[in-house]
Amino acid sequence: MPPGKYGMQEEWEKEDQQITMDFLLPTGIFLKFPVSRNDTIKSIKKMVWKNARSEALYSALDDPDGYVFTCINQTAEREELEEESRRLSDVRPFMCVLKLVAREGDRVEKLTNTQISQLIGKGLHEFEAQKNHEVNEFRTKMRTFCEEKAQERESLPWQQWMEFSFPCELEPCCAPPESSSVKPKNSKKIFIQIKFESCQESFMLQQDPQDLPVALMKSALKKKATVFRSVRQEPEDYTLQVNGRWEFIYGKHPLCQFKYIFSCLRNGQNPHLTMIHHSTIVKYQEEQSKVCSQVSKSGSLSRPPPLPLKKNTSSLWSINEPFYIHLLQGSRVNADEGMKLVVQAGLFHGSELLCKVVTTSEVTVCSEPLWDQKLEFDINVADLPRMSRLCFALYAVIEKAKKPRGTKKKNKKADCPIAWVNTMVFDYKDQLKTGEFLLSTWPSVPDDKSDLLNPMGTVEKNPNIDSAAGLLIRFPNIRPHPLYYPPLDKISDMEKNGDAVYATKDEYTKLKEIIDNKNSTEFFEDEKELLWKLRTEVRDRYPESLSKLLLITKWNKREDVVQMVSLLRHWPDLPAISALELLDYSFPDPAVRSFTIRCLKKLSDDELLQYLIQLVQVLKYESYLDCDLTTFLLERALSNRRIGHFLFWHLRSEIHVASVSLRFGLILEAYCRGDIHHIKLLTKQNEALGKMKALSDIVKSGSQKMTVDDLKLCIRQESYLDALSDLYSPLNPSIFLCSCCCSVEKCRFMDSKMKPLWLMYLNPSLQGDMMGIIFKNGDDLRQDMLTLQMIQLMENLWKTEGLDLRMIPYGCLSTGNKMGLIEVVKNSDTIANIQRNSSNSAATAAFNKDALLNWLKSKNPEDKLEQAIEEFTLSCAGYCVATYVLGIGDRHNDNIMIRETGQLFHIDFGHFLGNFKRKLGINRERVPFILTYDFVHVIQQGRTNNSEKFERFREYCERAYKILCRNGTLFVNLFTMMKAAGLPELTSFKDIQYLKDSLALGKSEDEALKNFKVKFNEALRESWKTKVNWMMHSLAKDNRP
Repeated sequence: MPPGKYGMQEEWEKEDQQITMDFLLPTGIFLKFPVSRNDTIKSIKKMVWKNARSEALYSALDDPDGYVFTCINQTAEREELEEESRRLSDVRPFMCVLKLVAREGDRVEKLTNTQISQLIGKGLHEFEAQKNHEVNEFRTKMRTFCEEKAQERESLPWQQWMEFSFPCELEPCCAPPESSSVKPKNSKKIFIQIKFESCQESFMLQQDPQDLPVALMKSALKKKATVFRSVRQEPEDYTLQVNGRWEFIYGKHPLCQFKYIFSCLRNGQNPHLTMIHHSTIVKYQEEQSKVCSQVSKSGSLSRPPPLPLKKNTSSLWSINEPFYIHLLQGSRVNADEGMKLVVQAGLFHGSELLCKVVTTSEVTVCSEPLWDQKLEFDINVADLPRMSRLCFALYAVIEKAKKPRGTKKKNKKADCPIAWVNTMVFDYKDQLKTGEFLLSTWPSVPDDKSDLLNPMGTVEKNPNIDSAAGLLIRFPNIRPHPLYYPPLDKISDMEKNGDAVYATKDEYTKLKEIIDNKNSTEFFEDEKELLWKLRTEVRDRYPESLSKLLLITKWNKREDVVQMVSLLRHWPDLPAISALELLDYSFPDPAVRSFTIRCLKKLSDDELLQYLIQLVQVLKYESYLDCDLTTFLLERALSNRRIGHFLFWHLRSEIHVASVSLRFGLILEAYCRGDIHHIKLLTKQNEALGKMKALSDIVKSGSQKMTVDDLKLCIRQESYLDALSDLYSPLNPSIFLCSCCCSVEKCRFMDSKMKPLWLMYLNPSLQGDMMGIIFKNGDDLRQDMLTLQMIQLMENLWKTEGLDLRMIPYGCLSTGNKMGLIEVVKNSDTIANIQRNSSNSAATAAFNKDALLNWLKSKNPEDKLEQAIEEFTLSCAGYCVATYVLGIGDRHNDNIMIRETGQLFHIDFGHFLGNFKRKLGINRERVPFILTYDFVHVIQQGRTNNSEKFERFREYCERAYKILCRNGTLFVNLFTMMKAAGLPELTSFKDIQYLKDSLALGKSEDEALKNFKVKFNEALRESWKTKVNWMMHSLAKDNRP
């Protein structure tokens, strides 16, 4: 007998426009009539009222606005359809039934809650269902904080409101680059095309690139007064907008520092700007304030009552009894019969084990194993640090394996890891936990031979309670009253002012050696003792080595903790870049976290954006919902919408990850409450991504082969065209993606495994200008995003030192589980296509050294060729150094591209940090970076004896490498922070070590450069191997259209 079919899933996949729906009215009347799946809920409601007129009890119905439709949704939950602009095909009820009920409660508040739930991909009722005091207090506190920020923003003068809504997009420095041998274009005055809003006439102005925007606006107003004989106006009443973009040019920065103008200068184009009067900006501000004020009036929550005063706080440090817990029993444990179950428990502070691991007795495998065992730890309650973390591992041992009890191999050889779970010893109110806790565990990696305990893992319980193994534990009531960890002010009162320390000259020399060794985080005992003895010297002379001191602090000794926290109170602020490493899970102490955020507050908005990916990842290390890092990120996101935009997407893209779903969902809710207007813009982006995924699924899962014409037919459907048009690009919120309609003919899908969609948009403000985005579904783009972030950072560091290597760190954004967007780099092609199109045979294409130079000649007439070769030379140098330092693998001629202007760039970063592809156990990539003779042929302008050009290229490489080495610690810190992301090729210290080696951390600049020269010569000498690889790749794949 075939299985029964339930629900409407198949109905929504059909292409029929009409669908018959049942409607249940509050009067008890039942209606049934067809509607279009593209109808909105609002229009369906009008149809219901029209049909109800001819039915009984119509007069008993009130105004339509007094009712709301409810349905059972795809997750089998009752949903109120407050957002009536949604289409039926987007709501997708589980059954063809809509029930009309009287509206209850505050409509504005309910509508906002519905919009937030749909946007963040998590129902707000899930937070309420937790019945968790910490969740409730966090929501109340953050809502108050974020709504206050929104109210502050409403009263801002228009210029300051611009800084929030349209922050300036700037180059890292205002000095024009001097790297090109071709005379810089911005050494003379530039021509700028200016027009006034609602006026078609435009005129050309000449301006010095170092002038401020106000000087350009003065010139424009002067010209307007002359041409149109209008009344002179003040430049302070205007701002400048980039044509075709939501990007503005204002403030105290020279014109050439604005990214748009810098780009125009570099490409020899004239900037096109529009003068916007401040009244237009004030109108935008009032519109947004109106939306926000409606909601804040509607549902502001009162502040939570103050926490009760903590009593007996000092008594915790007087309890010199061993800390212990009871392990009662397990539940839903699944293991093979014939094995024994064991639980291991360890107390950690960050990465440091506070005392010996405790192991339970072995019990027979069953679904609900019973231990009922006291686990006593070799540490006194008084010595427990505030962030003590109790880590458990459940594993099975093979009963037959007879092994001596004392052997260390016992927990390695025959162990079968089953699950792990972590919990804090103190709760979010600083109170030592008491009572029973059921911990639902996380599955262990079966083949993982490392330690069973996972202190780096989350302290959240597994939300999949029904399927996860559980451990029931009990914290004892050590005293009849609650025990609190002493607050920071108490700690400073208890500081022991030790005697002055006298150190010998040799000890000072040894201390400097330890501090200077940047390549090591492990210390010998004598080094630890010396660092601790001279800790005040470290503070006064080497404050940036705070992390070393924190690593050697004995966190299981109350006296040392008091000393360290007291020392930290007088520690000088660190540069923000140095403070980043203190966000690692090895440094969980609240005083350290608080100090770190104080240092990070000095980051400019552009710097914060540069490191935002990492700052979101280290949220996973936080032990409590309410923490300084969360407040800091929300505060900055609500002061700069560009930061808010990317914070939203970095959090939203991981909402499916069970271990962070609660934390990230709560932060997303708080952000939305602080910027109600942004909900509408982000929802539009989210809807577009939903339609892109639907299109991608159709393309990938089609039973018969789908053609590009079939895709275009899908896009032309009303529901798809509406969703895919008129949205701000998730890749860059300054870009408005107007209409996909005019560009449907240019849309297609690519022929690679995951069939990425290639969507094109027309920019109406710039005639003929197209913008493209690639939607990928099935690939994890986080590694690409990280690599491109690093290339962007490298470019910024180089530009700061006057070296512009013409890099193309194109936009890339992960937006969900294995899906995201990539920016299309216009007017570019792969080296593979260029080579194949210039050769009759795929086998010989890779060896045609003239192909690239001939292609550049065809795209750049004589007067432009020299500049194109210069662009190629600079960008080739930049990518040689970047790919070497980052250890980027799988380099072939299909993932190296060239723009028609000459810029070379790499794409697809599936392998990095030296994780190169192997075939039959042999490393396929045997060169440090790609530098083939056809690249050299272009650099030397096609002349074999042009060594001067090649030597200049070598100098660019060496100079670029030295700049990165000087900033090596920054790259190591950023990659270390990314370990929380769980990327397959960034999990261990071995991966980080690759970066330390490639950046020659701990070596002198001369040693580093000497090593790089060897690698450079090796890349050149072994380039024939690259050509063979490319030939094999070309034979296997031909991308010619």
